[in-house]
Amino acid sequence: MSNALSLLQQRRSVPSRQLGEPAPDEATLHALLEAAIRVPDHGKLVPYRLILLRGDAKLRFGERLAAMAIERNPDLPESNCEKDRLRYTFAPLVVAVVARIDGNSKVPAIEQNLSAGCVAYNLLLGAYAQGFGANWLTGWAAYDREVGGMLGLAENEHVTGFVHIGTPQIDVPDRDRPVLADLLSTWTP
Repeated sequence: MSNALSLLQQRRSVPSRQLGEPAPDEATLHALLEAAIRVPDHGKLVPYRLILLRGDAKLRFGERLAAMAIERNPDLPESNCEKDRLRYTFAPLVVAVVARIDGNSKVPAIEQNLSAGCVAYNLLLGAYAQGFGANWLTGWAAYDREVGGMLGLAENEHVTGFVHIGTPQIDVPDRDRPVLADLLSTWTP
């Protein structure tokens, strides 16, 4: 178990622009995805699913986002459009983690959302454990219903995040971390 703790202590996000080839091969990806879905799931609802964006599909997705952005705001600077167009092209693999909320369940929606969030975080941890880098990003596209429609999401679904996965092209320095003593207390009656 000490290796698992070490993994948690060392994991860091790699900027998506610094994630390049190679991506996990098919067998490694399958193992990563299998591990990622082993999350707390009150009620066994499986309130999540995954959508892979690879190859040219990543650029096409970005092009559609840029077109939507221009349609909504014709005065949008070209630099913003270019950012939307290319946002998903740097990492060789992007996994859209989708939350599927069962509104009829006794399990509160927040618990279902947290389960989907755990899938995204497991992707980060699993990618790191396999020697890859990853970054969990959202942006406006994660919250936009029209984008959800483009991804084929149902009314009860929304994007939890886009997890970009690839090989780090740089050594990422660790960032300042919170001090545990500032966050920890003990409740007493």
